[in-house]
Parts: sequence; structure tokens; C-alpha cells
Amino acid sequence: MDSRPKRIPTLVVSGFLGSGKTTLVRHILRDAQAKGIRVAVVSNEFGELGIDRALLGEGGEAFVELEGGCVCCQLSDELVETLERLRTEINPDRIVIETSGVALPADVQLDLWREPVSNWVESDIAVVVVNAEQVIENRDLEGTFEDQVSSADLLVMNQVDRVAGVDLERIDRVLRKMEPEAPILRTVNGDLDVNVLFPPDAVRRPRGASAREHQHASYLTRELEIEDGIEENVLVGRLQALDSLRSKGFVRTTMGTRLVQGVGRRVELSDFDPPADIPLGRVVVIERA
Repeated sequence: MDSRPKRIPTLVVSGFLGSGKTTLVRHILRDAQAKGIRVAVVSNEFGELGIDRALLGEGGEAFVELEGGCVCCQLSDELVETLERLRTEINPDRIVIETSGVALPADVQLDLWREPVSNWVESDIAVVVVNAEQVIENRDLEGTFEDQVSSADLLVMNQVDRVAGVDLERIDRVLRKMEPEAPILRTVNGDLDVNVLFPPDAVRRPRGASAREHQHASYLTRELEIEDGIEENVLVGRLQALDSLRSKGFVRTTMGTRLVQGVGRRVELSDFDPPADIPLGRVVVIERA
């Protein structure tokens, strides 16, 4: 009888702030539920409101949120411990690691080669989600963004419906300068064939030590308190005036409870019924220091 642990394919989902990582992971979870596939999710949210847990938390005990640092450096030991616990307690068919918007997927993948997880990870693929609007606007394309793109096994150019068709090749050229070989998929709201992310014949590629020490760009995270019953146009205007990198939270407006998601000056409000333990009236804002 083979006593070796079951090999589990592991997907690292990375991308700059507001690229659409959580939307892609939700798509993966819906697909898995429809097919009866057990997926465990580890999310490394940059902030303290547990918003991604509210958006992804259908997995219950198979969902773990790592807070208080970045999963590719400060929390690397905790990541390994969490993955091992998920394997022994949940025994999932697949694992998805959603990094924060400032993490480097290659450094996260290095942790998958550490014992004991190296004994049971079958394949590890780094998917980097790119916001097409961000590239066209030439916004924050150096440093963290470039490091993420250059370490991708697969690039997902997301929100292509928000840019002109003639701009798509221009975006391709920008990405190709950073990463010449990784396939590029174009998506809207992270909608793609999940089989592409979990190929049945994937083979692990040996990974050496990181070529350079990873240092994050300087980011500040703060919480805004938003009064109940705020007019939606007032809320949008207040967030747009901040010109932040990312904003996210739940707010009670005159039109009801809204999920607030902002990328740059684009702020979207949508209906959402958050769990009872998610704080309302607070928005996490991520800004460059």
C-alpha cells in the first residue's frame, strides 16, 4: 500500500492592488463547487477588516486568512504551517493561495519547496492578474508590478472590456517587455476556463534561491470611518478625492449596504449582504507612502 501523501496542485494568485485577484478566486470556487472539487483557500489580505473573508468565505474551515504582514516574507513560516494543517485537516483536492497586492509570487512559490509541504505539493503555478486599465493609464508599472509580472507562469489580463480594442496589443507589448514567455489570457471579471489553471500534466519546475532580496515599496494602510446613511455620490466623491491605490469595505448608504471597491479614481458600489461579524462603515484605503 502506498503510504505517500496525496499530491495536491497548488495555485498562487498574485497581482497588483485592485487587479481582480479575489474575483478570479471566487470564479475558481464556483467552478469547483459545480464539479464537486474540494478547494482550500489561503488569503493574505493587506489590511485588517477581513473583507476578502466575507467575499470568499463560502469555504468555511477550508478558508484561512493570514493577516499582519506579507505572505511572501514576514508570514512565510505561518504559510507553511497553515498549508500543512489544511492538508491534514481538510485534505483538499486543490489549494489556492491569494497573495496581497504587494507580494511577489515567486517568493511564495519558494515556500512550497520547503518541508513538509514539498512532500505533497504536486505542481505550483503562479498566476498574475493584471488590470488592463492600469497598464493603459501607465499607473504604478514599476517596482512591485514589474516584479510580479516577471515572475508569472501565466498572465491574466483582466477587465479588457474597460479599454479600447486597439489598446490590447499595446498592453501585450508592455507585459512582454517584463515577461517574454508567460502565456497571456484576456478576461472580463476573471472569467476563464479553470482547467487552464490546473493542468493535469503539470510538472514542478525547480526553483533556486530568490535572485534578489525582496523589499516592498512603501505603502500605507488606514481605515476610514464612514457614517451610516451617506449619499452614494458623496461617498464616491470622498474616495475619489483620496486618489488612493485601492479602497475596499462595506458601508450603509441611503440605498442600502454596499460593497465598496476602488482602484485609483474608479470607485464601484455594489449590493452585498456581508456576514454579521464584518464591520460596517469602515473602508480600508491603501496609499503609496
